[in-house]
Amino acid sequence: MVQKFQEYSDWRKGVLSALGQYRAWVSGSDLADAAIDQRLARLLERLVDDKLTIAFVAEFSRGKSELINAIFFANYGQRILPSSAGRTTMCPTELLYDETIPPCIRLLPIETRSEAQSTSDYKGQHHVWTVLPLNISSGDGMLEAFKQVSLTKKVSIETAKSYGLYDESDPDASLEVDEDGMVEISQWRHAIVNFPHPLLKEGLIIVDTPGLNAIGTEPELTLNLIPNAHAVLFILAADTGVTKSDIDVWRNHIGGGPGRMVVLNKIDSMWDELRSPEEIERQIELQVSTVAHILALDEKQVFPVSAQKGLVAKIHKDAPLLAKSRLPALEYALSKELIPSKQEIIRAQLVADINEIMNGQRTMIASRGRNVLEQMMELKSLRGKNNNVIEHMMKRVDVEKKEFDTSLIKMQGTRAVFTKLSTEVYTSLGMDILREEIRKSREEMENSKFSAGLKDAVKQFFAHIKLNLMTSNKKIDEISEMMGVMYRKFSTEHGLALTAPMAFSLEKYVLEISAIETVFQKQFNTMTLMTTSHKVLIQKFFDSVAARVKQSFLQANRDVEAWQKVVMAPLEAQIREHKNQLKNRMQSIQRIHVATDSLEDKIASFDTIQAEIEAQKAAMAALDEMIKNALSADLGGFKNAA
Repeated sequence: MVQKFQEYSDWRKGVLSALGQYRAWVSGSDLADAAIDQRLARLLERLVDDKLTIAFVAEFSRGKSELINAIFFANYGQRILPSSAGRTTMCPTELLYDETIPPCIRLLPIETRSEAQSTSDYKGQHHVWTVLPLNISSGDGMLEAFKQVSLTKKVSIETAKSYGLYDESDPDASLEVDEDGMVEISQWRHAIVNFPHPLLKEGLIIVDTPGLNAIGTEPELTLNLIPNAHAVLFILAADTGVTKSDIDVWRNHIGGGPGRMVVLNKIDSMWDELRSPEEIERQIELQVSTVAHILALDEKQVFPVSAQKGLVAKIHKDAPLLAKSRLPALEYALSKELIPSKQEIIRAQLVADINEIMNGQRTMIASRGRNVLEQMMELKSLRGKNNNVIEHMMKRVDVEKKEFDTSLIKMQGTRAVFTKLSTEVYTSLGMDILREEIRKSREEMENSKFSAGLKDAVKQFFAHIKLNLMTSNKKIDEISEMMGVMYRKFSTEHGLALTAPMAFSLEKYVLEISAIETVFQKQFNTMTLMTTSHKVLIQKFFDSVAARVKQSFLQANRDVEAWQKVVMAPLEAQIREHKNQLKNRMQSIQRIHVATDSLEDKIASFDTIQAEIEAQKAAMAALDEMIKNALSADLGGFKNAA
């Protein structure tokens, strides 16, 4: 796992280096353009910010924290995450690395659940979090700090209800109340561990979740962390098998698909000295087969392991015990399935964008080459010609220039329409509109006395949001159609080498919002009885829904803004180029006309320019090849090269 992730990191650095060299070459050439530089900057940012998230999900006492210790922290020679009988992880915990802040644990107080804000909303509010330093040089010190995620506190039933952590309609709810009428809850709502582990430094994020019941009460898990994880390890215990709550969570929150694996932990409970190795193997195989059948999975996606024995084996460097724990098979499968698929996604995105940028610049260079060739032919045709011919050519170029200027005047009208439509896109996409929709929905939910009314308010919210996105998308289609007409006009009338304008759509955000709605509906579509705790829980989920939708709309706004800046860029670049070409042609003929420069000298200067253009083509071809090689590099190749 560590090796594969390092290979992926090396691949990413290779692509970053190639793109950086290309950007530097473009900025140092006469092909430099603000829109192109902005697009290249965004590609580089995407690579730098690229993250890989693995979520560990399980009921308590399934060995989830122990599995994280075994896979990622065995080299510390001890457990780093608390791991013992009973519940150890009481709140969702993210392990990541941000080099801009020192190693620490950031803890969000459970009291924030009484506010109408999601965990995501609080991530930007640093003053709300309790921050504890993390002494990475001391294993014991780190273990002590990590124990914060295990802390609990006692609160009244009413307080627990207001946090959405006590459901009076649950027949087992009374078991949670002690003799003083108090309920035990987690002290913290969320934990973020900033830790300079080699893998975390390279962009890995590990999500450790509390027991399965938290998935139903903590919206951040249901709506954000688990759905967005690139891999989810669902951990069961070999000695308990699949419980009803396991089945519910698998079907409603995890499901099959790429990067979804089931870990059958604690197989060491089957290591019975009174049974033969063959009998033990058959028993493990039977458990794997049963789990696969119940969860409707291929048996290859179920991995029997002993996390505890794997951790011990790694610490004591006991190879036979490590093999017996079967942990290496899980690590291999995780790295083999997760990392190459992540690489393919990033690679496909980059290839499409880079090809579009480079094709535009190739077109520009080719246009310059044709222009130089035409001017050379034009000048060579003047050899031995009298002034009348030269004057005629000057008039012809002047007519071309006037026709082009007329087109530019007409284009100003198109630009005004472009500006108007671009502004109209935000009348349904703007963040103020979204905030108003969220406010109205919250108000309707507050005033609702029945579960149907609550769910209807959320349903209307999603309907309005999707309608707003589709309305904006129609405006974007109008802009695209108008720009297509303008591109074709300049290509036909003035010979500009223009392909179709850059395509763009908000459809992916409509699908994203629909996916969020599906998760919400799965959570609450069967709820009929309205209780105080249910109402609080639905409202808490809506807070997280609103936060997720805000993130989608912010990204959609950024994407639209970036697209609006670049959709006209190729046309504007070609217009500038064509204006310069007409100006240069006129100046060349004028100089020859007044004999300030000899015809042969001018022809010779165009030979030099042509050679420079050919050198540009060669340099760009070399950079293109370098980027393609970096993108297509196989992960295993880095190991072989080393």
